[in-house]
Amino acid sequence: MTRPTSAPDSTAPTRPARARRTDHPGAPRKGEHRPARPHPVLEQLAQLCPALFGEALKPLKRGIYQDLLDTHPDVLKADSLKAALALHTRSTRYLSVVASGQERHDLAGQPVEALAPEHVHHALIEVFRRRQSRTPEDLAPKLRQRLALAFEASGLGREAYAALVQSRDPATNAITQEALDEAASRAARDDALLRAFEASGQPMEQFADSYGLPAQDARRVLERARARKASRTT
Repeated sequence: MTRPTSAPDSTAPTRPARARRTDHPGAPRKGEHRPARPHPVLEQLAQLCPALFGEALKPLKRGIYQDLLDTHPDVLKADSLKAALALHTRSTRYLSVVASGQERHDLAGQPVEALAPEHVHHALIEVFRRRQSRTPEDLAPKLRQRLALAFEASGLGREAYAALVQSRDPATNAITQEALDEAASRAARDDALLRAFEASGQPMEQFADSYGLPAQDARRVLERARARKASRTT
């Protein structure tokens, strides 16, 4: 902070004026941005519920707002808690956790319910949108891969999934369709490998070697194909 100065002495010789530094040590220089200060209520929540709001975030169960108010009525206030949770759930850190597809957790940090496929999809799109704005690298291939995995994890059919995650943004719908195409192509390759393995009568290691695949990779593909085949028959 700049200290107030006394009136200049008219009898003193004049000197060239020097630019005064008006910031303080540690202040950001021109063009730099100071990191945002954590919301005070979020700091409280990190102390009260470290399993949810600590270093390792977890997706929050639905109704967590009321759970927090009921558990800490003398500490948390409704309006400030609502604002803090809104900030938290829009943060890139939180959206990245949702995009990973983890289950929703309660105040004790225990998983209690699965994330809806559309919530995972939205989080993936938003996280990659933010990352793309900060890099010249084309992140679309990575996003398609992640969307394809999210689709497979949903257990839904293609049409049902596409309808569930339908967006008003044509670009989002386009990349979703591309991801679904990739998932379908991979599923077809997996199924073909499973049929070849079952027809070969060979041990896993020998079969994988004949296809030039590491045994671990071949086993993973075959397990994925078997799981998909089982889901179609149930």
